[in-house]
Amino acid sequence: MIEIKMPRLSDTMEEGAIASWHKHPGDRIEIGDVLVEIETDKATMDYEAYEAGTLSQILVDEGATVTIGTPIAVLDNGKDTPAPAAPATAVAPAPPVVVAPAPAATVALTHATTSRAPLPHHSGSDGLFASPLVRRLARDHDLDLSHVRGSGPGGRIIRADLDGLLSEPAAPVVTRHVARPVVATGPIVDEKKASQEVPVTKTRRIIARRLSDSAQSIPHFYVTAVADAETLMAMRADLNTLADAQGDPKISVNDLIIRAVALALREHPDVNASYVGDESAVMLVHNRVNIGVAVASQHGLVVPVIMDADAKTVAELGVEAKALANQANGKGLSLEQMSGGTFTISNLGMFGVEEFTAIINPPEGAILAVGTTSREPVVVGDDVVAHYRVRFTLSADHRIIDGALAAQFLRTLTALIEHPWRIVAAQ
Repeated sequence: MIEIKMPRLSDTMEEGAIASWHKHPGDRIEIGDVLVEIETDKATMDYEAYEAGTLSQILVDEGATVTIGTPIAVLDNGKDTPAPAAPATAVAPAPPVVVAPAPAATVALTHATTSRAPLPHHSGSDGLFASPLVRRLARDHDLDLSHVRGSGPGGRIIRADLDGLLSEPAAPVVTRHVARPVVATGPIVDEKKASQEVPVTKTRRIIARRLSDSAQSIPHFYVTAVADAETLMAMRADLNTLADAQGDPKISVNDLIIRAVALALREHPDVNASYVGDESAVMLVHNRVNIGVAVASQHGLVVPVIMDADAKTVAELGVEAKALANQANGKGLSLEQMSGGTFTISNLGMFGVEEFTAIINPPEGAILAVGTTSREPVVVGDDVVAHYRVRFTLSADHRIIDGALAAQFLRTLTALIEHPWRIVAAQ
């Protein structure tokens, strides 16, 4: 017998949540089989078996969160190592919400039962083959699973199969008069505000915690610059005409900006740096330019990393950035693809945002927020003409980056955007 323990799947991971079990007690396990999906602080990842055997016991149910190193299952590999006597105690995904109304207040409650008894992994008394997480959501949201087609192993209904049902309007509610506090175990509708509880994923909770820590502990300061992008847009049009003729992928504005930022970081390496800590006598200046590109995927914010971005062509950067974005939307990013970043770019230009400020992604020392590229009236000599312009704001850690250094970095970046053939020609 061997214990399968909650693994460390990320350099910042402290605990993990069981998203979905792919195997069940009694199943034969081969090396490389996907045992379980684990939600970390960065993504939901598949965990594969490293030894063959039979899955003897599942110790942590779907939806539960436990710390790294906690046993989550037992695998019978034909050896006699004793198994744990009892299942591990899991950390509840979130504390219950207590609503304390005034006497005789009216509280809206769903039809869902408040029972929290353990649920089977396989089919229940209704004959449905669904995971405990699915059954819990069905109970809390009053969902009818009889018409849901399961996409999990053996036709099992998994969390992803409920997306359509959970996006539908909430079920009708009934009201009940109470004269004592009520522990809410399901969605609560505030009739005056039309409010309803929406589950917060483990990934979103950890993103929130890390961004809060960054905003509170790092002394951010912000520097904004505006670049004339008229020549850059004309060059991009020419390059895409050639790409069309040759059957190559088109180049986006973001691809050009990634390349320009990489070259500017090469020229100003002290911006490509990290603060180690208050007790350290050194800071880290990174020799490799690894740019993280913030992606608002369907599953939350993720930051895949383009390694050695300064050594790649605009076309190569474009292909890699698009591939990473597609993987992010499909939950296909690996830990390796989200690690090792030295600087991050967050671009909201495609949404029409003119400018904004971004929160630094620790342990990096800076992040660049890029706005939309749009035509504006510009004075050229004695004339007023329409030119493409783009605004970008550098958020910098003032512990290692001073205002003058930030300004010099933006001046170099602006010059590259306004003379874009240097972006393409630089080695």
